[in-house]
Amino acid sequence: MIHPNADNKLTVRSVFVIGSDKKVKLTITYPASTGRNFDELLRVIDSLQLTAYHKVATPANWNNGDDCVIVPSVSNEEIPSLFPKGHTEVKPYLRLTPQPNLK
Repeated sequence: MIHPNADNKLTVRSVFVIGSDKKVKLTITYPASTGRNFDELLRVIDSLQLTAYHKVATPANWNNGDDCVIVPSVSNEEIPSLFPKGHTEVKPYLRLTPQPNLK
């Protein structure tokens, strides 16, 4: 891939994360002058794996082990069975729970 505004000999660096369902889950494109951030790639893969199996989302700057956001489609009645570690309601639409796949 060549960026349209770049020298035609410099390539951009694209990262694609493809799920087991053969669908693209993430794309990140870096200019040739910028190195890839492997810590960020690992963080995103951790998030993608977590959110694929649990009804949570990960907030900005989330890291493995941090609290997660319970997705809005989960009712308050379902929370005790899905998230036995408990939860904190910041707002009715923002409910946090400890990362569910950690012991």
